[in-house]
Amino acid sequence: MLANYLIGLREGLEAALIVTILIAYLVKIGRKDVLGRIWVGVGLAVLLALGVGAILTFGTYGLSFTAQEAIGGTLSIVATGFVTWMVFWMLRTARDLKGHLQSNIDQHLVGAGVGLVLVAFLAVGREGIETALFIWAAVQASGETTFPLLGAALGIITAVGLGWLIYKGMLRINLAKFFTWTGGILIIVAAGVLAYGVHDLQEAGILPGLHSLAFDVSAAIPPDSWYGTILKGTLNFSPATTWLELAVWIAYVAPTLTLFIVKSRQGKRPAPASPRVATPASVGAV
Repeated sequence: MLANYLIGLREGLEAALIVTILIAYLVKIGRKDVLGRIWVGVGLAVLLALGVGAILTFGTYGLSFTAQEAIGGTLSIVATGFVTWMVFWMLRTARDLKGHLQSNIDQHLVGAGVGLVLVAFLAVGREGIETALFIWAAVQASGETTFPLLGAALGIITAVGLGWLIYKGMLRINLAKFFTWTGGILIIVAAGVLAYGVHDLQEAGILPGLHSLAFDVSAAIPPDSWYGTILKGTLNFSPATTWLELAVWIAYVAPTLTLFIVKSRQGKRPAPASPRVATPASVGAV
């Protein structure tokens, strides 16, 4: 539940910040008449995310066990790729997210601003699809349904509340630190989802080594115990792990987390001083 709460909070806050920036910019330039276009795009993006979630949930009904495991394992690996890309994308673009979105608005702010529907749809829809795919993979890995979905829902609700407080100027948080810490945690969570995907493919007979265990601590950490459930729900930890799962987990975490730490530290270094150049007045910060 905690891992899914974190996913919902992080992805939801990204979407909330995007919507906040779009709305604040339109209000500041005096184009409140096209705000409805933003909400139409957001609504379509939410429907898309719900549709993707429904397809992932009900699309495999009626298939054989082998087919379900093959699809589940493949999508878990795809989800890991999406989340990894998202973590590094936000690390790279968060500092200029506002400028990027404002530039998109300027390009589509023609006439009635119908193009803003597409801007909001693409910006929020990306977050929605990533959230739906990764939460589905996390639910599959944990074997639970209610608590992971509840955790994700609470995370999204929290993100919406934080977005509203930020828009109203009632809350200021260090977004750089927030996305850095949550990004590092999500890499560990994604590693568990990746290992689970490999296990699914082993059960489907696509990958070898299903019965070649690196360790089995089921006696010390029973899967149905409260602490076993917590480890499974937060880190996707499996008491019985195959050698291939362990190898994939290490092969993913070691370079990915190292690169993430290096990139995050590079971003904290002060930029070298440069001569000031006269530029048009820019829009104030959100």
